[in-house]
Amino acid sequence: MAASRYRRFLRLCEEWPAEDSKQQRDLGYFLRQRVAQAFREGENTPISDPEACDQMYESLVRIHTNFYKNKYPRLKDTTFTGVTVEDCRMILATDILKQMEDMKKGTWKRLREKFSAKKPEEDSK
Repeated sequence: MAASRYRRFLRLCEEWPAEDSKQQRDLGYFLRQRVAQAFREGENTPISDPEACDQMYESLVRIHTNFYKNKYPRLKDTTFTGVTVEDCRMILATDILKQMEDMKKGTWKRLREKFSAKKPEEDSK
């Protein structure tokens, strides 16, 4: 029975899209990691609580198939702030978050980091 559970989770991992813009921060990446941890021995992994395992799988399938999005359709595709889904994706991209983190730094801190960094020639001496 553990083999069929393992295969179902693997199939779900294959179907789940991985977003390249969120490098190692998206749900697909996290799901793949957790499945690898939970089923270390592959199909031979003993499952201590099969009911909880099945419940977890069903919950993930509902998320993957947009069950609740289809069951409770939204009137508008924006948030209360007026930001669209595409804007949210762009803002949450790893590159944009790094840029925003750099912008948060004060001028003094940026200057200090810029001038205190050792040059590669100094490391070799």
